Amino acid sequence: MPPLFDTEFEPHHGELVDVSPLLRRIVCDNPSKFTFHGTGTYVIGRGEVAVVDPGPRDEQHVANLIAALKGETVREILITHTHGDHSPSARALADATGAPILGFGPHPTSATSEGDEDAADDSDWDTGEEREELNDEEKAKAASDHEKHRPDIDFTPNHRLAHGDVVEGPGWTIEALHTPGHISNHLCFALAEEKAVLSGDHVMGWSTTIIPPPDGDLREYMSSLQILLDRDDERLYPTHGGAITKPAAYMKALHDHRLLRTQQIVQQLEAGPRSVREIVAVLYSAVARELWRPAARSVIAHLVALNYDGLARPVIDSESAMATKTTWQLA
Repeated sequence: MPPLFDTEFEPHHGELVDVSPLLRRIVCDNPSKFTFHGTGTYVIGRGEVAVVDPGPRDEQHVANLIAALKGETVREILITHTHGDHSPSARALADATGAPILGFGPHPTSATSEGDEDAADDSDWDTGEEREELNDEEKAKAASDHEKHRPDIDFTPNHRLAHGDVVEGPGWTIEALHTPGHISNHLCFALAEEKAVLSGDHVMGWSTTIIPPPDGDLREYMSSLQILLDRDDERLYPTHGGAITKPAAYMKALHDHRLLRTQQIVQQLEAGPRSVREIVAVLYSAVARELWRPAARSVIAHLVALNYDGLARPVIDSESAMATKTTWQLA
């Protein structure tokens, strides 16, 4: 069965709400087709806490978080990864609280953002529909959103976390799980006391995860998914959206969905050479066209994996094999 997405979520923007005995969440007011209702910043513990993913460059979100934690001590700031909606506010929070920043490492040089501005071959992507012209106010907001969510290329953790490293506080224990695929520096954080995992963008309940090459890697994503499948956690808490209450069944559905998507792409290539755009137009025909470009990035990830396995190859008629106008065919 395909994964059943849960889009019923009340973000309570700017409000720190309880989600479990040891977890609270405050959602940044940065909704988009990539962030759902916004970035969910989690607070682990009570009194002496760890903060996970302080969010984008948003002064109001940081101010709301600091105000909500008045009288408590931030011991650590934990970062799942360095996309622009997750880590940029870590430095502002660290400056305000004195807490160290912990993460896997700097932003990968080959990693892109999740926004349309970095979508492969954007200039040549034509959906056949007229584009609405933005007015000055809309252009200004788009520019502001782009700045707010650009990749955190300046990120440098005070302490680097590797797979299996443990961070502890009063009443809570966190284990770092290195889960590349969406991006190579992605970490999930397992909360031992609640048999729960803060899954960042690795597993989300409202949508599948974009896997943007060249840093995003489908083979690594599948291996990372298996890391969580091999555990017996009872809940997942993604950065975007609500909790996943049946994680094993849901992740198995995600795993099977990726295998099916690979099979569908092979079937497309069996009929002859295809461009990424042609594949997307068939496989995502029922999906809103504004999502076709991000979908193309995951399709490319599948093609790159097929190429690695010797099953497909690009016929390069442009400067980059990542360009969506490149034709792919079976090897």
